Amino acid sequence: MTDDLVLRDDRDGVAHLTLNRPDKLNALNPAMFIQLRAHIDAITIDASVRCVVLGGAGRSFCAGHDLDAIADQTPAPSPHFEPETVDALEQLPKPTIARIHGHCYTGGLELALGCDLLIGSESARLGDTHGQWGLVPVWGMSVRLPERVGRSAAKELMFTSRRIDAHEAARIGLIDRIVADDELDATIESLTAEIVANSAGTNRIVKQLLADRNERSRSEALRSERTLPLGRPDDMADRMRAGGR
Repeated sequence: MTDDLVLRDDRDGVAHLTLNRPDKLNALNPAMFIQLRAHIDAITIDASVRCVVLGGAGRSFCAGHDLDAIADQTPAPSPHFEPETVDALEQLPKPTIARIHGHCYTGGLELALGCDLLIGSESARLGDTHGQWGLVPVWGMSVRLPERVGRSAAKELMFTSRRIDAHEAARIGLIDRIVADDELDATIESLTAEIVANSAGTNRIVKQLLADRNERSRSEALRSERTLPLGRPDDMADRMRAGGR
């Protein structure tokens, strides 16, 4: 069994992170979070990475928090290490995509919600099962899920622990796009190519502006946008000097 619980593979400006406990449906434990956080921290300062894809090995994206780790009270490096890792994923200064197939439940869904875009295959099943196990969300579900689907839909999913298929998830806005299982990789590749072709500087600034909007009033957000310096972000300026557009 490999000790690499999260794999990283960089291709054409895209960092592919893969949760790698396929025998456990990629259930999350502290050791996996430690490796994921290390990758996120490294990617944050890696200028060669312009987009990030988070997926899962085997049959599923992620079945959730490893209940054995909860029962054993396996410690994380700090009291809030797991939710802070989801925060770090959300705050990456690059576009992020969750590649969802198979199970995407509870802690796995909380992790996916830390990404900018959620792309699901027809095999995807999503849900919040905290209530089924007598647990409460501490990794951001109560904030990010209603931001995605609205308060009423979030309440229904959280109160019932109901799993939904990819078509319903797309209908309520939980995932951004649904594709056939055999088209998932090609769709992700096409989407990341479109993102990488654009200015990394623009994407970084736009992502920050959108994040700031959640913390500010509408008028404050508009004023913040107007304070940005005029001109092209750094990488686009270099491309223009090289004769590209």
